[in-house]
Amino acid sequence: MKKIITLAIFALICSLNTVQAQGGGQMDPAQMLEMMKQRVKPGLIEKTKLTDAQADKVLEIQLWSQGEMRGMRDLSEEERAAKTKTVNEEKTKKFKAIPLTDDQIKSVNDFYEEMRKNRPQRGGGGSK
Repeated sequence: MKKIITLAIFALICSLNTVQAQGGGQMDPAQMLEMMKQRVKPGLIEKTKLTDAQADKVLEIQLWSQGEMRGMRDLSEEERAAKTKTVNEEKTKKFKAIPLTDDQIKSVNDFYEEMRKNRPQRGGGGSK
C-alpha cells in the first residue's frame, strides 16, 4: 500500500513539473513583454537598426496589437478584415508617435512578416 501511495505521489509531482515546464497556461502581459524583450528584441534591433528604446516601444505596440487581434476567430470574414485594418492603422499611428520613419515602419513590418513565415505551424487546424 505504501508503494502505491508513493508511486501516486511521484506521478503527481512529475505531472506538475511537466505542466510548469510547459508554461502552465497564459502569461500575463508583463511576462509576455519580458519574454519578447529577451527573444525578439535582439533580432529586431539587428534587422531594423532601431535603437534600444525604439525597439522596446515597438515590442509594447506589437504586444498590444496581438491582444487586439485575439478572439477574431468568432468574427465573420468581413468583420475580421475590418478589425485587422483598424488595428493595423492604429499600430502605424503608434509607430509614428515613437517616432519611426516610414522606412523604419516598413522594416519593422517586414521583420514581423518574416517571423510569421518562419514560425512553425501549430497543430489542430484543418487539413489543406
